Amino acid sequence: MEATSLKTKTPASRKSRGWDKFFPRCRRLLPLILALVVLIGVWNLLTTGLRLLPLPYFPGPREILYELWRDRGLLGLSTVYSLRLLAIGYLVGTLGGLAAGILMGWFKWGEYWLQPLLRFIGPVPAPAWIPLAMTLFPNSFLASIFLLGLSSWFPVTILTWSGIAGVNKSYLEVARTLGAGDRVLLLRVAIPAALPSIFVGLFMGLGLSFATLVVAEMLGVKAGLGWYIQWAQGWAEYDKVYGALIIMALLFSTLLSVIFRCRDRILAWQRGLIKW
Repeated sequence: MEATSLKTKTPASRKSRGWDKFFPRCRRLLPLILALVVLIGVWNLLTTGLRLLPLPYFPGPREILYELWRDRGLLGLSTVYSLRLLAIGYLVGTLGGLAAGILMGWFKWGEYWLQPLLRFIGPVPAPAWIPLAMTLFPNSFLASIFLLGLSSWFPVTILTWSGIAGVNKSYLEVARTLGAGDRVLLLRVAIPAALPSIFVGLFMGLGLSFATLVVAEMLGVKAGLGWYIQWAQGWAEYDKVYGALIIMALLFSTLLSVIFRCRDRILAWQRGLIKW
């Protein structure tokens, strides 16, 4: 009887917990929502209402929403192309950065050989490599992937390297006394302890990749949000430019939230040990 009563209470308690989490979130987001409404109102007043800002460089929010709806087909296709290019380039750069960072942080020879390369390539902005990329690769798509991968490779490498090299030596010594070999020490101790630093590198790499995306899509790619912005600017349709920028901001915010959720799930076991 007690078991059945507990079972019947469980869904209601879960529902109440959900509402308990929902209302504080709404209360926390309410000032931001009000500020956004005020900002849109002032923007509409300065553009459509009083026309204090010159047209067509500063269209009103209504015009931008109209162009977003009217050009939704091309914008949707451009968003898909940008996501594909960003995903491939970011994945290539992240995998390369993780491999290079682990080699540099765990092996002395890896640090010896890769550190000069990192010092030489890392500080140079990815768009500066455009002439070399266009020469090395047969088409603009592969050149764009190279630029995106390079922009995310550097922060992921740096922070993976520093995270693994900075692992507390006592963790390694305790695991070694328990009979752990080098492979277990790397996979079960060093990499999990370096995950907070690695995720910071992933966040930074995503931001740099997104910044490089617009430049990379201006290399002759026939679709994408960067191409769309350049095309709309050429026709002086700045309402379309602002619409594409809004989509890019929402897209980047969504991807960043996904990485934050993954970080929270993976590092749940460290929640009491590190500051979030």
